[in-house]
Amino acid sequence: MPLGFWPILLYLFLPFSLFSQEKIPVFTSGQEGHATYRIPAIIQVPNGDLLAFAEGRVKGSADFGDINLVLKRSSDRGKSWSSLVTLVDYDSLQAGNPAPVVDLLDPAHPQGVVYLFYNTGNNHEYQVRLNQGIREIWVIKSFDLGATWTSPENITLQVHRPNHPAVNPAYTHAADWRHYANTPGHAIQISEGRYKGRLYVAANHSVGDPQERFREYRAHGFYTDDHGKTYRLSESLSFPGSNESTAAPLSQDRLLMSVRNQEGTVRQRILAYSSDGGATWEEEYFEPQLPDPVCQGSLLALGTENGKTLLAHSNAADPNERNHLTVKLSWDEGKTWARSIPIDTSIDPKKNSWTAYSDLVLLDPDTLGILYERDNYREIIFYSFSWK
Repeated sequence: MPLGFWPILLYLFLPFSLFSQEKIPVFTSGQEGHATYRIPAIIQVPNGDLLAFAEGRVKGSADFGDINLVLKRSSDRGKSWSSLVTLVDYDSLQAGNPAPVVDLLDPAHPQGVVYLFYNTGNNHEYQVRLNQGIREIWVIKSFDLGATWTSPENITLQVHRPNHPAVNPAYTHAADWRHYANTPGHAIQISEGRYKGRLYVAANHSVGDPQERFREYRAHGFYTDDHGKTYRLSESLSFPGSNESTAAPLSQDRLLMSVRNQEGTVRQRILAYSSDGGATWEEEYFEPQLPDPVCQGSLLALGTENGKTLLAHSNAADPNERNHLTVKLSWDEGKTWARSIPIDTSIDPKKNSWTAYSDLVLLDPDTLGILYERDNYREIIFYSFSWK
């Protein structure tokens, strides 16, 4: 048999996943006017285009400072991306935590409305925890699939309970919420059942003075049932230190939230179940099948099988450091995670191929896309793969 035959034979029998789309840089640090890009979020709009959002950090990698909200578009399933568009520039202060979602069920806009929820802040996180600053919540909308956007609408007093004179001079909220952050990652719309049409944004806040190990933090959600006319708050989780969160709708009007444990004593995701579309929580627990190094994760519904919602979950699966980005799949609505798909891992720390924040998007019934941070926040990568 000729020697040249063996490479061809090997190619035919290697797993298809090895030849799936290459990892495409979408945002690269030091390019297009920003020193660093962080906090990725991604959605697919009705014409099939992908919209990738991130924080463009102008001067460095710090969580507070001159930070813009930026957008890129792909019309070829992530193989190439547009030039950068700045959506929100809050002068020398921060605009961040993008949480996009498409409203496909508004009868006034059958072509779909893209919502982008985001936060602004006027001080560092610790100072806000001391009530020496304020985080606000805003939304902009696009009625042309992300080509143009409305003026920002401030929804802070509907979805936040700040005890700060800058936005709430009357001090009407006794809860004394201070720091606040959406998601990070995409928001969701419930597409069937009693809460059909609900737009839901997973979030978190701090309450009162700073506590050891961030124990004053609690995850929660906020939602609208009238296509953005009004918003309501969910009940907060009971777990001290529950922090950045991501949600997915389940069957029978239920909803699942996956939450970062900022306290860090248990290096696992917190899972919380709701039976009323995310308004209240009936079950919360640490999930040992989802180890986590105190980082963000992404949760996505993939469809239904045998009456149950199929789920995908991405996070840095190393409990000790932000590394080994992995997608896990569940066929029983999060009770077990039967399959793992490694996305980007490194066993050689000198290569700096570690991974952090990510967001998932369903490209078609067989294909997932993932937008994620890589190599010490040097780049945000897009990668697509078959999950079946």
